[in-house]
Amino acid sequence: MLDKELLNEKILAPVLRGDQGRYGVASEFHSMQDLYQVMPEIVIQPVAWGTYEDTPDTHFFLCDFREMSGEIPSVACFPALLAQMHRRGIAPDGKFGYPVATFGGNRALVFPIQDRWERCFSLGLRGVFAAEFEMHGPDKELEYLTQSLFDKVIPRLLRPLESEGRSITPCLVHGDLWDGNASVDLATGRPVIFDGTPLYAHNECE
Repeated sequence: MLDKELLNEKILAPVLRGDQGRYGVASEFHSMQDLYQVMPEIVIQPVAWGTYEDTPDTHFFLCDFREMSGEIPSVACFPALLAQMHRRGIAPDGKFGYPVATFGGNRALVFPIQDRWERCFSLGLRGVFAAEFEMHGPDKELEYLTQSLFDKVIPRLLRPLESEGRSITPCLVHGDLWDGNASVDLATGRPVIFDGTPLYAHNECE
């Protein structure tokens, strides 16, 4: 049961159905809670998640409601705030990835916990492509390009960052930052971010 005082507050309550919906709202609460604990200045506060008593296949996620401008935050302050979030959100175990699946739309995103960023990123991206092939069927051209991406592009770009004494510090990133998931709070004039799919990653993954 939700506290009556809570129900009097302005809250936003996205609703999803079914088993995947239940996992989705639980994952979003967990994700946004992690982001909020690191950077409450810009992350919309999660409140709760749960299931309707009278419709047990319907699940909700509650968060603070903000009136937003619909515009992207100013480059004069927003990048610096994100960098601050990255500095604060260092992975406590020094590993890359995220302990639960997050959801980009209705698709699960899984970045297994790994010691190296190249391995974590590759495994996560392989899952994305596997879901794509499962949904749309075989595509020889895309399969060729995908193989080239994993065999050549990713190793050439990421492996040098963790070779010959170099290292990357895994930090918490929003994971799905675009103009639909960031705006300006009309009440405060400050940037806000929401709908995160976080993971501990190289900060430039943002």
